[in-house]
Amino acid sequence: MLEAHHLTCVRDERVLFEALSLTVQPGEIVQIAGVNGAGKTSLLRILTGLATPESGNVCWQGEPIRRQRDVFHHQLLWLGHQPGVKAVLTADENLRFYHPRLSQDARWAALAATGLVGYEDVPVAQLSAGQQRRVALARLWLSDAALWVLDEPFTALDVAGIETLTRRLERHASRGGAVVLTTHHPLRPVNCPLRCITLNAPEAAA
Repeated sequence: MLEAHHLTCVRDERVLFEALSLTVQPGEIVQIAGVNGAGKTSLLRILTGLATPESGNVCWQGEPIRRQRDVFHHQLLWLGHQPGVKAVLTADENLRFYHPRLSQDARWAALAATGLVGYEDVPVAQLSAGQQRRVALARLWLSDAALWVLDEPFTALDVAGIETLTRRLERHASRGGAVVLTTHHPLRPVNCPLRCITLNAPEAAA
């Protein structure tokens, strides 16, 4: 599904990683691990096409993503470390911004799945950090993208929220989707394969 070939990433004149290759198969969850500064977020941004590697390339379905950006982005759901929601909009309005063709019932069902019943019409600025994160994560209940790339999706979630999100990731993978994520939370899916790729800190790689 997704392939990266001989990636090298340089930030502030430091080599974060080099000659890194990986594949992501349908039905798989891939965790990118490593200490802070090892290049986890940089790798995710390269895999999504948001950043360019010093060398190497990323392919989707056998073709470089730079040659098929529209096709690739249609099949990609990217959620960064920040919630990525608009504070002046309500929870429902944020989902409608990303999914304008879906009904209100569908959007509210997604918010309910993330524990936001009663907060649908509340401006995001009035929500807690954890609730803002749940608004962003509600997109996972609405998206039909095959590839999910998530940077620290469990941040600011409580125990129930972590369990709910874990089950959602499993369900996506069990239906033939794929997930690439970073997280400091121990991830133990029970219904799909989990593979971990660990990046070394720049000092260790030097």
